[in-house]
Amino acid sequence: MKAEKEVLNPKMPSLKKKKELGLDSQGIQKTMKLRHYLGDGAGQIALNSLNGLIGMLTYFYTDKVGIAAATVGTIMLLTKILDAIADLVMGKVVDVTKSKYGKARPWMLWTAIPTLLAIILLFTVPSHASVATKNIYAFATVIFANLLVTAIAIPYGGLMAMRTKSSEERGKIGITRAIFGYIIGMVIAIILIPITNLLGGGQIAWIEVAVVLGVLSSISLYLTFLSSKEDNKEVSLNEKEDNVPFLESIGLLFKNKYWVMMLFVQLFANMLITLTGSTGIYYTKYILGNENLVGIMGAVGLVPVVLGFVAVGPMIKKFGLAKTTRIGLILGIIATVIRCFMPYNFVAALVLGGIATFATIPMMAVGGVLVNNTVEYGEWKFGKRLVGMANSASSFGVKVGTGLAAAMVGWILAFGKYDGSLASQPHSAITSILVLTIYLPLALLVITYVLLQKYDLDEKYPQIIKELEERRANKN
Repeated sequence: MKAEKEVLNPKMPSLKKKKELGLDSQGIQKTMKLRHYLGDGAGQIALNSLNGLIGMLTYFYTDKVGIAAATVGTIMLLTKILDAIADLVMGKVVDVTKSKYGKARPWMLWTAIPTLLAIILLFTVPSHASVATKNIYAFATVIFANLLVTAIAIPYGGLMAMRTKSSEERGKIGITRAIFGYIIGMVIAIILIPITNLLGGGQIAWIEVAVVLGVLSSISLYLTFLSSKEDNKEVSLNEKEDNVPFLESIGLLFKNKYWVMMLFVQLFANMLITLTGSTGIYYTKYILGNENLVGIMGAVGLVPVVLGFVAVGPMIKKFGLAKTTRIGLILGIIATVIRCFMPYNFVAALVLGGIATFATIPMMAVGGVLVNNTVEYGEWKFGKRLVGMANSASSFGVKVGTGLAAAMVGWILAFGKYDGSLASQPHSAITSILVLTIYLPLALLVITYVLLQKYDLDEKYPQIIKELEERRANKN
């Protein structure tokens, strides 16, 4: 199909007639009920359990089973790069999946039990084995866990685009997923250390917690499978048109300017999220002097989280998806700049850190929506609907960003001569912890904001949908 010129006709009427659920504010048919949002959001429990626990592995490996920090950093980077490549393959797999349940939905069922196993295996490192055995085991189990993240995240992300075309409903899906994900993420951040310490603090305690989270994750994926559905009629209509060779798919994605923006936004945003989620324990233990304060900071941090989720819906309605995200990033930049002048202050860490947390909520809520909206833009511009590939190649950026951040934690700690066996750390290690918890996150906030400045798809999206509907109507 010949590429379309980037000219929109604002006078074109909507081709949809109002049905049971009505039309959204942009005139696009709604398809979601409350149970669908809740069931869809449950899938985020599995994803954030896996990602949250992987984020805590640096501390677990260095302080509980004695793997060197630099080695952990290298393991994290190598596994993420391999997993990022797997993302691209998984996107194509989703696009060609044929099942009575659809393309994306069945993966929620197929990954339920493997997710349980992956979470448990992460913490069953043979603690008395040789250094080489520990390193090999860690490398293998982290790869397995990351592959499960891929097998869930790509179809789960694509399910949003297959479930509804309404940007309004996609926004609500994003918010619901972010709420579910943040709850489980905060549970891990707040109670993982205190609970494992309460259970004895050793490796067995971590395994016991992993079993509970693994079972919960498995159940959540099954609930997502039960509550989801796909528009199989639309899938079959586009099946021939969307059977695009792998390399051609990649080429089309890189011609999609909005998708390219989101590729890098996701990369840097997930570096930020990974650093925030995996370095707090070092900050509280060595900067504030009490590792159990991570639980207090996490609990207090729930206040800006709740406020963020309350505010993000009205903000999206008033400002749109991308602008809401930019507003949040500005708040985070201001708070983190102020914190640079008082890095050892506990109150500043609570208050200003809380504002920075508030600033990340819009990105968490609508990042996936901004990515999936590029699917319609690509279909409108180039005549190809690449749902799986758009989500997988974007996830490539997420994984590389997460891997880089995880590696940087290990490398920067090693550069600062951090030693997990020491009760107190040298000044160089303290500096490295401050870099990881304050200065580097500030740089990432600024970069992410700059990248989002050119994302103006929100204004064009309603008309793009109308023109796509007209094309489909003409085919019939």
